[in-house]
Amino acid sequence: MKEVQTPRIAQDPARVLRERVKAGLQQKDLAGRVGISPAQLCRIEKGKSGASVTVLRRLADEFGCPIAQLLPPEPHSVARRTAA
Repeated sequence: MKEVQTPRIAQDPARVLRERVKAGLQQKDLAGRVGISPAQLCRIEKGKSGASVTVLRRLADEFGCPIAQLLPPEPHSVARRTAA
């Protein structure tokens, strides 16, 4: 039987880390709240692993922010800012 894989999204590791620090949470505490291991959260924050949509939703809920805030900025918005 084939294992069903949850889609992964390329989150912005720096944004995830920044939001965790801003929330005043330790990795082990946040990991427990969102249902992943501290090691997995560490890999997400270092960009070594993508987070599933479910985990990103849980992280965003814990931080009280939209998922988009945990994703890299859109390329066209960066180009606009540098061109101005």
